[in-house]
Amino acid sequence: MAREPRSGGEGENRGRGRGRDRDQNRGPAPDREQGDELQDKLVTINRVAKVVKGGRRFSFAALVVVGDQKGRVGWGSGKAREVPEAIRKATERAKKGMIRVPMRESRTLHHDVIGEFGAGKVTLRAAPAGTGIIAGGPMRAVFETLGMGDVVAKCTGSTNPHNMVKATFAALQRASSPRSVANRRGKKVADLLGPRKDGAPETAEAANG
Repeated sequence: MAREPRSGGEGENRGRGRGRDRDQNRGPAPDREQGDELQDKLVTINRVAKVVKGGRRFSFAALVVVGDQKGRVGWGSGKAREVPEAIRKATERAKKGMIRVPMRESRTLHHDVIGEFGAGKVTLRAAPAGTGIIAGGPMRAVFETLGMGDVVAKCTGSTNPHNMVKATFAALQRASSPRSVANRRGKKVADLLGPRKDGAPETAEAANG
């Protein structure tokens, strides 16, 4: 007597269920979670023409800055035949090269810094509360994505967007906090800053960064 073929419903459901459970247990991808927290700004986009036999081929180069508005920021450039693809490439590179910038009271720099890149030169100055962001277009995009609310910036060199952004990042990388300086010198923050006017020593709040 021939045996009836076993119904594949149970086996198929069993295999499908396992795969579906694994996907649910994994949760969202890390890059997707990080992308939800990050804010990106398109600084500039440039059309590039390449002369070939039979005409010219056009492509687009994009410059993007990405930050979490909590002290981390990065920049990236991408080139592609289409604008959305160029922006996507620039955004991915910006996420991979993010840096952390120490800030005082989570709003401004601890001290003035100067940054240079090629012909670009920028000066960043700490500002009191309520000043806002006083800076040009490319530098403003960096500070907004960084989350810095009070800063005065001046470009004294090339106004090329790429040079301005790279010089700004060179300046931000030179910024330091009292805590990091004290660690390098093997001292306490209070020894570097000295007593306050009211007689109380500086606390870790002033060295935040």
